[in-house]
Amino acid sequence: MEVVDQTNQPQGQPDQGFEARLKAELLTSSSIKEMDYARAVRVARDTAGEESLVSLLIRLGMVSDRIMAESLARVESLRLLKPEDYPLEPLVGQSLPARFLKDQKVVPVGETADQIVLAVVDPSLDYPVRALELATGKTVSCCIGAQSEILAALEKLYDGKQAAGAGEQADNEALADYDVEQLRDMASEAPVIRLVNQIIQRAVDSRASDIHVEPFENILKIRYRIDGVLRDEPSPAQGMAAAVISRIKIMADLDIAERRLPQDGRINVRMQGQEFDIRVSTVPTMYGESLVMRLLQRESVTLDFDSLGVDGDAQKTLEHALALPYGMIIVTGPTGSGKTTTLYTALNSLNTEQRKVITVEDPVEYNLEGINQIQVNAAIGLNFAGALRSIVRQDPDVIMVGEMRDLETAKICVQSALTGHLVLSTLHTNEAAGSVTRLMEMGIEDYLLNSTLNLVIAQRLVRRLCVDCREPYTANEGQMLEFRLRELGADDAPQLYRAKGCANCGGTGYRGRLSIMELLRVSDKIRELILKHAAAVDIERAARSEGMKTMFEDGCVKALQGLTTLEEVVRVSQES
Repeated sequence: MEVVDQTNQPQGQPDQGFEARLKAELLTSSSIKEMDYARAVRVARDTAGEESLVSLLIRLGMVSDRIMAESLARVESLRLLKPEDYPLEPLVGQSLPARFLKDQKVVPVGETADQIVLAVVDPSLDYPVRALELATGKTVSCCIGAQSEILAALEKLYDGKQAAGAGEQADNEALADYDVEQLRDMASEAPVIRLVNQIIQRAVDSRASDIHVEPFENILKIRYRIDGVLRDEPSPAQGMAAAVISRIKIMADLDIAERRLPQDGRINVRMQGQEFDIRVSTVPTMYGESLVMRLLQRESVTLDFDSLGVDGDAQKTLEHALALPYGMIIVTGPTGSGKTTTLYTALNSLNTEQRKVITVEDPVEYNLEGINQIQVNAAIGLNFAGALRSIVRQDPDVIMVGEMRDLETAKICVQSALTGHLVLSTLHTNEAAGSVTRLMEMGIEDYLLNSTLNLVIAQRLVRRLCVDCREPYTANEGQMLEFRLRELGADDAPQLYRAKGCANCGGTGYRGRLSIMELLRVSDKIRELILKHAAAVDIERAARSEGMKTMFEDGCVKALQGLTTLEEVVRVSQES
C-alpha cells in the first residue's frame, strides 16, 4: 500500500502540554527570548495550523535547527541523531514516495521485521507516523534529527543519483554555455534553495567565520573556517555547482551573467534570533567561480580589551596611548589577524559625548552608535585619501582609517595627527618595528613620523583552549623552550595545557580565539632611532630593552595561564 501524496496536508497544532514543555525548555536554556516565542505562537495560530510551531521557529531563524533538536530530545526523552547515524541507502523499499518524506521532513533510519525507526524534526506531529504504519504494517518509533541534517540525508538518498546524472551532463558542457535564464531557474529550485540555506545554517551552528565554496574538476568543495582553521564539510553533487553559486549570487544581488570578473556583495539574514551580515566575494577560476562568504554577527561582538586577550601591562600601555589628545596609533598584522576588531574596541572606549569620531572603512563591518562611519566606494571615486581630505574639515577629535594603502593616505594621516587629531589605522607588516621602516620606505619623512607616531601594535590570533576538556601537562626538561618559559616567570617545571576535544568544542579542543600582541611604545630612544633611519631589528632591540614583549613571549604567557597551547603560539608567531 502506498501513502497518498498530500502536499497540502495540514501540519496540525501541537497540544498545549507539548507547547508548555517546549517553551519552558527553550526559555530555561536561553535559546530564545520570551517576546520572540510569543510572536511565533501568534503567527502559528493565525495561520490556522498550516505550519507547526517547531517548523515556524526554525524557519523564522529564532532557534537554530540543532538547538531545537537538542531541546526536543530533552523534552520528549527521545534519542538525538548525529550526522553519521543516517543510512547510506533508502529504507522501507518503495512504500513511501520521496516527495512525501521531504514534505513531512522525516526519514527512516532503521528497520526490523516488525518495527521502523523514523527520524523526525517535530515529534508532536503524528500524521507521518500514522501514514508510515499504514503503508508498511509495522510499528513506528521516533527519534529526533536536526532539520538541516534530515533534509541533507533525503537529498543524498533520493536526489543523489539524479544530481550525479545532471553533474555528468554538466561536465560535458562548458559552464559558459549556461544562459542567464537557465542559471536563474536552477538557482530558484527548492533543492538548491534548501542546500544553500543548510550550508549557511551549519556554518552558524559551527561558529564559522567564513564559508568557502570552491568548484574543482570532479567535486564542489565546501569548507568552513572555524577559529581561524579551515575544515572540510560534506560536498554536494558536482552537478549542482553552477546552481549553488548562482543562488548565492542572487541572494547577494550580484550579476549571475558575469562569470569572468570578480564581484563583491552582501547578504542580510536572520538566524537563531540574530542578524547576520554576510559579505560575499567571487573570483573566476579554471572550473567555475570560487566564492567566499564572511559571516559577521553584529550583536555578538564584545568590544572590550579583556575579551580580546589584552591585559596587564599591554592594556595599560594601550589605554595610555588612547588617552593622548593627538598622534597616531597603528595596528599591524596579516589579513584575519583581528586588526579591525582591535580598532573597533579602541573606538568604543573613545566614543563619548565629548568627542567626535569619524571613520573611513572598506567595508564598514560593524555599526557603532555615535560614530560617523564612511564606506569607501571606488566606483564613484570615493577612496581613503579623498574621504580623509573632507573629514578633516568636519572638526573630528578621533579619525580611524581602515588601512593606509598608499603614500597619499599615509601623508594625510600624518598631517591629521600633526594638527591635533588622534588617528588610528592599520598597516600590513609582520612585526611592530617593521611598521616604522615601512612608513619611511613609503615616503613619510622621518621628522614627521618622529613627531606623530605614539604606538604600534602587532598582533595575531590564536585559538583559545576549551575550558571543559583542556589537559594539564609538564613541559619537558632541558628544552630551550623551557628556558624561555622560565625567563617569563614560569616555575622550574612549567605547567602547560594541551587540547583534548569534547562535544562543546566539536572535538577540536579549542573554542574561540584571543590576541597575542607586541606593543611598541614610541619612546624618546625610539624617536632618536627613527631620525637615524635605524633598521627594524635595531628598533625592536631598543623596544625590548625598555620592556616590550614580543608576540611569541606574550603567547607563552597566555599558554602558561592555560588560555592557549604552545603549539598554537608557535604556529601563528613562526618562532620556535
